[in-house]
Amino acid sequence: MPQTTLKTGDPAPDFTLKNQRGEDVSLKSLKGKKALLSWHPLAFTPVCELQMRGLEVKAAIFEELNTVALGLSVDTVPAKKAWAGQMRVEKTHLLADFWPHGGVAKQYDLFIEDKGISGRANILIDEQGKIEWIKVYEIGELPDIEAVIRHLKKT
Repeated sequence: MPQTTLKTGDPAPDFTLKNQRGEDVSLKSLKGKKALLSWHPLAFTPVCELQMRGLEVKAAIFEELNTVALGLSVDTVPAKKAWAGQMRVEKTHLLADFWPHGGVAKQYDLFIEDKGISGRANILIDEQGKIEWIKVYEIGELPDIEAVIRHLKKT
């Protein structure tokens, strides 16, 4: 299991990635809002699907808490588009960290080199672009989205 070397209070590495609709989404464009970077290894896998559906189901709560939830993996934009359509994910941006392969996952120290995928993690970025909260999970573990929401409600 990867353990990111980034810590709470560190500046979050900026990035621009395409979402499932082919639109650019950058971290710096979200300044003034919190961003939840919800990393998952691969589209079309059971735990990843539950993780991304959880973000979609909680979209209104995230909006109330001034937070944008982003689902990130090393999949391509066409794969993200097909997967989002299959899951009926419309509000949540599913970002493709495909090329350079896992480049953003590497910036966040979450890339698993020998598998060619990212680890599973939730990283919360504050309104100023600093890391506020980090939780790295085992690959087969479903992240607890309620833990993120509880943290957001306390801040």
